[in-house]
Amino acid sequence: MLSDRSGIPLPPPDAGALHAPGCYVRRRVDGFVAHFCASPETLRSLRRLTRDALAGRDVGAEAVESAQLVVSELVGNAVRACGDRVPLVVEVYATSFGLAVNVHDPDPGLLPERAATPLDSAVAEGGRGLGLLDLLAPGWHVRNSAIGKQVRCRVPVRAA
Repeated sequence: MLSDRSGIPLPPPDAGALHAPGCYVRRRVDGFVAHFCASPETLRSLRRLTRDALAGRDVGAEAVESAQLVVSELVGNAVRACGDRVPLVVEVYATSFGLAVNVHDPDPGLLPERAATPLDSAVAEGGRGLGLLDLLAPGWHVRNSAIGKQVRCRVPVRAA
């Protein structure tokens, strides 16, 4: 039987395999880690992968949808900051405090900046992403990583 570094048993390699075209996906007992070069196709695949990896985890559809939105927003921000086809690493997994969504990109110097656009603005065409993160993943933060930087988010899960 396989186990992760903490000794927790992992399911056999073919059990519930997670796949996403254009991504190298490593399963975790509680989610996944995906390595890829960002594109519209891989973003769609990551949203599906997020849904599939969290299915059956008893976290609720609302939390899964929020995690999918957070993945989309963070990957979109990385592409806007670093360019198309930027190599990224996305981690999504269930924890005792909710759902973790972490996105690593290669540039530690390009930090997220808030636009002065209110979330309820009827005329703005963009600039709401970090406000959306504040609502879906309160307390998100950025830290340096071996890859460059990591944006760390925690999506709360409502008790059933």
